[in-house]
Amino acid sequence: MTVLLRPERPSDRVEVHALHRAAFGDHGDAVVGLLDGLSPGLSLVAEDDGRVVGHVRFSPALLDAPRQLVPVQTLSPLAVLPERQRQGIGASLVRAGLEQLAASGVPVVFLEGDPAYYGRLEFVAGAGLGFRRPSLRVPEPAFQAVLLPAHEPWMTGTLVYPDVFWRHDAVGLR
Repeated sequence: MTVLLRPERPSDRVEVHALHRAAFGDHGDAVVGLLDGLSPGLSLVAEDDGRVVGHVRFSPALLDAPRQLVPVQTLSPLAVLPERQRQGIGASLVRAGLEQLAASGVPVVFLEGDPAYYGRLEFVAGAGLGFRRPSLRVPEPAFQAVLLPAHEPWMTGTLVYPDVFWRHDAVGLR
């Protein structure tokens, strides 16, 4: 079967919520609350035979750079149905999203996640690129970034999460 990557549609909402609850277990409800509170952003699904099997969300954030605030993006959350994990679906969603964000002029994408997984997708430790994490609750190795073509050397500083991350206690790996 071929997995189709496409923009999320409003009609996918129930399946996307169920997917995150299945993938995140005890933290699924918190992830769904975060999803519902995020500002509109790039949201992609992986569909197989009419069923949503994966989802990724990229949302606007700010980089507090010395020269000025820079609009950037955060990758959160990413989920694949447990029975479909380790098949490249999550990686395909991330790569497709990064391509679209690069084409739209986004300079940097940030995330909190496993360096072993996201390192395969060209993410590296944010501190090594001159970025500071938005909270000490974010483990240093988990705070990662990928530079896109629009990035300029002066774009360093502190990632500023949107308020919704704080309201849902979604800062720092749980």
